Amino acid sequence: MSNNTLGAFMEEELVSQPEVWQRAIEQSKAEHLLPADGERIAVVGCGTSWFMAQSYAAAREAAGKGVTDAFAASEAFLNHNSAGRQYDAVIAITRSGTTTEVLELLEALRGKVRTVAVIGDVNSPITTLADAVIGLPYADEKSVVQTRFATTALVYLLTSLGIELGTAMEDARTAVTEPVSQELLDAEQFTFLGTGWTVGLAHEAGLKMREAVQGWTESYPAMEYRHGPISIAAPGRVTWIFGPQPEGLDADMGRTGALYVNTGKHPLAELARVHKVTLERARVRGLNPDLPRNLTRSVVLNATA
Repeated sequence: MSNNTLGAFMEEELVSQPEVWQRAIEQSKAEHLLPADGERIAVVGCGTSWFMAQSYAAAREAAGKGVTDAFAASEAFLNHNSAGRQYDAVIAITRSGTTTEVLELLEALRGKVRTVAVIGDVNSPITTLADAVIGLPYADEKSVVQTRFATTALVYLLTSLGIELGTAMEDARTAVTEPVSQELLDAEQFTFLGTGWTVGLAHEAGLKMREAVQGWTESYPAMEYRHGPISIAAPGRVTWIFGPQPEGLDADMGRTGALYVNTGKHPLAELARVHKVTLERARVRGLNPDLPRNLTRSVVLNATA
């Protein structure tokens, strides 16, 4: 297999993001399946979907729409037991609709609280467990490494808050096609930073690089970076921020010798750019991000193991 065919599914999927986002925006404006403003909600997922839950939760609260908490599905402290936090609704994000932790949680919540599933595979088992289903089949993927489903789900959710994403789509059209610099291809290590709703994007960018490139990658809230993690910044390494930077961070980074990426482009477009960088970094290392080591499309646990 030539390096250009490695990650063929991932390439097709990541490049399609701007157009797929437009479909999600139109769908979000037409549907009314999400909890109402003012309702207290929890958003759950695993891996990439958990990070998108974090971004949506921060954005919803910042928009004044109501208390919104994000949980890893395996650690969700919710309505299904007397000690759990009480919510008016629970949103589950899952590309496959087969992730064990999410299915078990929705089963436990059945009849106790309204649930909404945001899914890619509309034929998955989750459709029988959730009270409402937001299907994004046009964003589903063949690659194990997620790109467009995650961002499209978030676009749908952000649009429901009244957030306009035209700039994100415009910036992304360039981000997914631009050549990747040699400096980014050769970098030894990446750290991703975010603030507010973009912290989840930073965590997701780090996960993408770990999954596809099998490399040392970290992610933090931007204000936390100078509380220790900046100590690893050095020539040949990269620090990449999504959204506004804390005052003075550029000067601090300049003293480290690390490459500091702060483009000012829309954070969602920057995540799409990371997808492109990740793909090309995997290819030059002879890795296939469509089938990364030790990973499958969905984590389905064996209850008898």
